[in-house]
Amino acid sequence: MRDILEDAEGAVERGDIGPGKANRGQDKPNFPKRFYKTVNVVGADASFGVELDGRVVKTPGRANLFLPTEASAQLVANEWDAIEDEINPLKMPVTRLANTAVDGVANEAQAVMEDIVRYASSDLLCYRADGPEGLIEAQRKHWDPILDWADEAVGARFELAEGIMHVSQPKEAIVAFGNTLKKHEDPFKLACVHTFTSLSGSALIALALAEQFLDVDAAWNAAHVDEDWNISQWGEDYEAAERRKQRWTDFEAAHNLFTSV
Repeated sequence: MRDILEDAEGAVERGDIGPGKANRGQDKPNFPKRFYKTVNVVGADASFGVELDGRVVKTPGRANLFLPTEASAQLVANEWDAIEDEINPLKMPVTRLANTAVDGVANEAQAVMEDIVRYASSDLLCYRADGPEGLIEAQRKHWDPILDWADEAVGARFELAEGIMHVSQPKEAIVAFGNTLKKHEDPFKLACVHTFTSLSGSALIALALAEQFLDVDAAWNAAHVDEDWNISQWGEDYEAAERRKQRWTDFEAAHNLFTSV
């Protein structure tokens, strides 16, 4: 299932970024140049596409990239319109995610949901530090409200553990989590929830964001409690900071798409 949902960076490295291909063996991918002048959203009802000089954008799987709302199609159109020179998929997170929804998730929704549920069975929020006290308190502040919400609103009570020792979660909690997740089985929404999950490391954070218990900033902060604590103690590595910026770009893009469909 992960191969369906892999990030476009892997595709760039392999040279599978169509419509052009990266030249294998080169240090820098050879991205295709912008070949169009106009970008327009077209369609009606629940099927909207993006046209480049009158031709509908297609997915890497050669399907027409049709989205369920005009707002979601406009997000894709904005990315294509913002291109000045090279068509770099890494700078088009909404388009990549919409492609994933059409080419992958639409045909494998159950497998994607099962992947998210597997995160929940060993969720980040359930594994707590045994020190120092500042980190313990930060985890409580950001994570306990989410667990309380899951218990009260979802009917899923999760067990906690200190350190990395595995704790088995009650079957009832996993079932309740899965039942709530089914509310978001639309391929576009589900692709976004999977992105929330993989980038945050927590299916509980992802579901809380999807259910609007958390806003996008609170979800991001909850996902980075341990990292932020380490930064406060030891400072921030430049390369790690750049990777985090890219993850945030993808996380925010997924949230924008989720709220538009």
